[in-house]
Amino acid sequence: MATLCSSSSTTTSLHSPTPKPSPLHLSSPSLPSLLRNRPRPLRLRRLTVRNIDAAQPFDLESKLSQQHIPRRQHQHQQQQQPPMINKLKIGIIGFGNFGQFLAKTLVLQGHVVLAHSRSDHSDIARSLGVRFFPDPNDLCEDHPDVILLCTSIISTESVLKSLPLGRLRRSTLFVDVLSVKEFPRNLFLKYLEPDFDILCTHPMFGPESGKDGWSGLPFVYDKVRVGKGEGREKRVEAFIDVFRREGCEMVEMSCAEHDDHAAGSQFITHLVGRVLQGMELRDTPINTKGYKSMLDLVENTSKDSFELFYGLFLYNKNAMEQLERMDLAFEMVKRQLIERMHALVRKQLVGLEGEGSEAVGLVKGKEKVEKVKKLLSSRKNEVVVEKIEESFFSREEVVVENDIEGVNKLSSNANGIAKAENGAARAENGAAEAENGVTKADSIRSSSDMSDPNR
Repeated sequence: MATLCSSSSTTTSLHSPTPKPSPLHLSSPSLPSLLRNRPRPLRLRRLTVRNIDAAQPFDLESKLSQQHIPRRQHQHQQQQQPPMINKLKIGIIGFGNFGQFLAKTLVLQGHVVLAHSRSDHSDIARSLGVRFFPDPNDLCEDHPDVILLCTSIISTESVLKSLPLGRLRRSTLFVDVLSVKEFPRNLFLKYLEPDFDILCTHPMFGPESGKDGWSGLPFVYDKVRVGKGEGREKRVEAFIDVFRREGCEMVEMSCAEHDDHAAGSQFITHLVGRVLQGMELRDTPINTKGYKSMLDLVENTSKDSFELFYGLFLYNKNAMEQLERMDLAFEMVKRQLIERMHALVRKQLVGLEGEGSEAVGLVKGKEKVEKVKKLLSSRKNEVVVEKIEESFFSREEVVVENDIEGVNKLSSNANGIAKAENGAARAENGAAEAENGVTKADSIRSSSDMSDPNR
């Protein structure tokens, strides 16, 4: 019975309809879950620019970033620093003699060197371990840490204006190695956006003077503009350290101070070298050390292009002053020689003493002129004596010259003395004539008074 009831109950449970669950027993999410999953109202968020390419302030990307980035966040992004680096990626613009000269040391120190030049130096670059880019756009898109200008002074501005600055990172460091400093400094400040760092340098040596090493050679630098942040300062120091490691004498000074010193040293050196080169000095079997130094100076300066020399003159405002001082000093030494020679010759010609050579003086009377001719001919010195004019006191101005050199020049100082003496004589004569005229006038007046019947 129990079994039947049990089976009956089992049958009933199997075939009876499933009762509907009570609402309290629904397998639905709990109330907190419903509250968490309910639709939330839309919240407008500010557009966040997390990264931007090398766009300049006038590009659309920069304008959008200024609109959608809070001021503090924008300033922070502007000051984003390059990574801490000991090895630099350096792009050399102008891969001529000096650019190649620097590239050798940069590569040996482990830096990555890129290069661009108007001429194709790809073979030389490959031999030095340098990547050469015929197109400056490609070089800039490689994002070097440093742009190193090794151009000529005269072409610097045109080269800087032609660079695709928009393809560089905005924190790129610009460095020049020109022989003048205020000129590139002003160009950098004029054409580069404020985000770019600027370092003006001048290695006071070149491929010739630095061929045996840079130890002890001066390296001048001026940190014109370096952005805030340890990364930028480290990068500048890493570049300067290239020359410090080679043993250079490190000199930090302003661009204006550099140009003032350079005009009195570098420009004068090139000027003297060019003048001596024009004299066509030749090596002799009896060279003194001083003469050998002059020949070395001519050799060193003549290897540099005249374009460099012209740039040192044109783009250093102190060069003209040094040129005038040089000219004045030359004239002063020349005047001292001629004045001393004139004093000796005047004694010879007037006193008939000493040796006769090159001379300018005054001789009284025709008899002394003949004596001078006889004296000079007795010294076996071929001369030309030319009578200039006869003064009021029967003086004659005589020019005695050395015909061997073919020179027929009147000394300016001697001529000035002659004119001064002649002028003094004329003045004395004029005074005498004036006094004589006054005397005659008095006598005429007195005679007329005596003949007047009314008196």
